[in-house]
Amino acid sequence: MLDLFPPSPSAGADRRPVYSVSQLNREARTLLEKAFPLIWIEGEISNLACPASGHWYFTLKDSQAQVRCAMFRNRNQLLRFRPKDGMHVLARVQISLFEGRGEFQLIVEHLEEAGEGALQRAFEALKLKLQAEGLFDAARKRPLPRWPRRVGVITSPTGAAVRDILSTLQRRWPRLAVCVYPVAVQGAEAVPTIVAALARASARRQEDVLILARGGGSLEDLWAFNDEAVARAICDCAIPVVSGVGHEIDFTIADLAADLRAPTPTAAAELVSQDVAEWLPRTRELEARLALAMRRRLNDGSQRLDGLQQRLQHPGSRIRQMRQRVEELHLRLAYQMQRGLQHDKLRLQRARDNLLRCGPARQLPLLRQQLARAEHSLARLGRQTIAMHRERAHHWVRQLDLVSPLKVLDRGYAIVSDERNCIVQDSSQVSVGERIGVRLARGHLHCRVEESAAEAVPQPPEICD
Repeated sequence: MLDLFPPSPSAGADRRPVYSVSQLNREARTLLEKAFPLIWIEGEISNLACPASGHWYFTLKDSQAQVRCAMFRNRNQLLRFRPKDGMHVLARVQISLFEGRGEFQLIVEHLEEAGEGALQRAFEALKLKLQAEGLFDAARKRPLPRWPRRVGVITSPTGAAVRDILSTLQRRWPRLAVCVYPVAVQGAEAVPTIVAALARASARRQEDVLILARGGGSLEDLWAFNDEAVARAICDCAIPVVSGVGHEIDFTIADLAADLRAPTPTAAAELVSQDVAEWLPRTRELEARLALAMRRRLNDGSQRLDGLQQRLQHPGSRIRQMRQRVEELHLRLAYQMQRGLQHDKLRLQRARDNLLRCGPARQLPLLRQQLARAEHSLARLGRQTIAMHRERAHHWVRQLDLVSPLKVLDRGYAIVSDERNCIVQDSSQVSVGERIGVRLARGHLHCRVEESAAEAVPQPPEICD
């Protein structure tokens, strides 16, 4: 326990405890920092100062009190927003004391806007944007190889995550080759190194699957895995990517973009590897089945070989058998040829007889008689057809003659046409002095109109001979 009043070397004979100012401030600072862990505090920023050193100094206040705060450069560089006076913020702080002035102050480790927080809003905004582009679609996810021969690990080479992954892979599948791509997993260099490692692994294509991992931490610590460039690099990678970022409760944009998310780096190593302890019994079973199948195959081959040996004959015996077979085939061929010749002779004789019986000399007189009868019938039918058509033609001539306009002209009528060669049916169609044509039964007249009047239709004149 801290003794608040140790004896001072400069004390007098009365041995009263005396502290110097710096000693008192130092002891008070030590007591405060040991007594209080990191805490969260909420308030409004005022009197913000940003000197050239890069450190930030401001006052955090509420309606009844205020406290001085300091946020050093190595911490404020990680922020995604710029604080300003009047902003309501939520800070993770270490309670301390500024020894030089004896002022109570808070050392700010992390700062975010109060309420939902700027980092959380940025996370949700980027999530919605990439989700709308289809980067998180299940159809884009690629299956992991069941038996990878080589695994790539993209993580910090000095963190606990790489040790957990390597020990898990060594325990589960010792013969699995592993390639570590060292990257920064926190800070300003994290995003470009992660993107470069993914691009390099994609270009080399020597690994069957990649693990992107780091240990747990706050949202700010994991922010490199919530970057848009990292998400797009994961989607563009030609190799399936398994994300194992943080603890089981941590969730990042990289988890959504990866082909498979593991809750921890150790779980990621388990997902990409087979457990040799699980496969040993199966391997032994397969070994026994293979040995049994090989013995059966050898037995079958041995029996088949014995059968072939029994069937194997001396070449001389085989030649004699083939010679006998050739002689037998020769006799059968000669017999078939003789039989074929006799059959062809019979067919030729029958064809000759049929030709003589059906020859032109015998058929010609009969054909002449048939031709004469056909000519007589054709001539008689032709005369009848011509007479019938002639009578029909005379009938239609008489009918046409009855309706012919020339018959009307023969009765004393005439056809009058104007200068446009149009038939005149009314006196109003022509004018006085206009030339008209008159067609009679025999001949034409060319006349001129002297007078035109609409009168009653006169009685037809008497035809003079």
